[in-house]
Amino acid sequence: MAANMKAVKLRIKSVQNTMQITRAMELVASSKLRKAKDRADTARPYFQELHRTLGTIAEGNTDFSSVYAKEAKTDRWCYVLIAGDRGLAGGYNSNLFKRLELEGKGKDFVVLPIGKKAVEYAKRKNIPIVTEAFEMIAHVTVGDCFEMASLLCKEFKGGTFGHISLCYTRFFSMLSQQPDFIPALPLMDLPTGEKNEPVRDLILYEPDSTEVFDAIVPEYLAGLVYGAVCESAVSELAARRMAMEAATNNAEEMIEKLNLNYNRARQASITQEITEIVGGAEGV
Repeated sequence: MAANMKAVKLRIKSVQNTMQITRAMELVASSKLRKAKDRADTARPYFQELHRTLGTIAEGNTDFSSVYAKEAKTDRWCYVLIAGDRGLAGGYNSNLFKRLELEGKGKDFVVLPIGKKAVEYAKRKNIPIVTEAFEMIAHVTVGDCFEMASLLCKEFKGGTFGHISLCYTRFFSMLSQQPDFIPALPLMDLPTGEKNEPVRDLILYEPDSTEVFDAIVPEYLAGLVYGAVCESAVSELAARRMAMEAATNNAEEMIEKLNLNYNRARQASITQEITEIVGGAEGV
């Protein structure tokens, strides 16, 4: 009985230590969440409007033949995979990887991983990696996004791959984050809605439309990547806060049950000792 009580007491101490860690991680995630959410809210309108506008321009102008707007010459895909740097965020990373596997099923593709978990996943699955220079999403800046966009555009123009898509986690609310895919290049892949009237050339470009368009596209791609990074960062923090809150609550419930078991074992031990004393006194 004493050995059982000691084991329960050690278990209570272990759960209490774990609960302190989960509570601390919840507080850290909560403190970072507001700043990340403000950054994502600021970037989202630009992110969405940029994606829509470039598709509209590519659809509404017929006097140029930019490589970024032509039909892909190769069926190879490049996915910009944006995951987290750490685990302990519920299904945040695993849901993203499942979505990638679903989208990439039957396709020849490479990835440009952003985030430590994305790099680890690509290596574990033996997926070709474009570069590992952006392993930590927490350190990714606007300048890094432009560097990524320049690299992707260079490889795209060189024919290394014919399609570029972003694989990231979209933030809906503190309680809801969903993995999402958006096509980036070629611009023919972008959804622009139904065509209700014939396409007309409405914009005049100087020096010429192709040169202007080729200069704009890397900026456009950098904006998309930055917006997706902001969305993913706030989604990871929200998912981690929820997971750590749930873990803390579970630890509290477990401690209550263990305390109850300990008190029952202690009461049974005391009762047994009293019974033995009374029995011994009667024997005398």
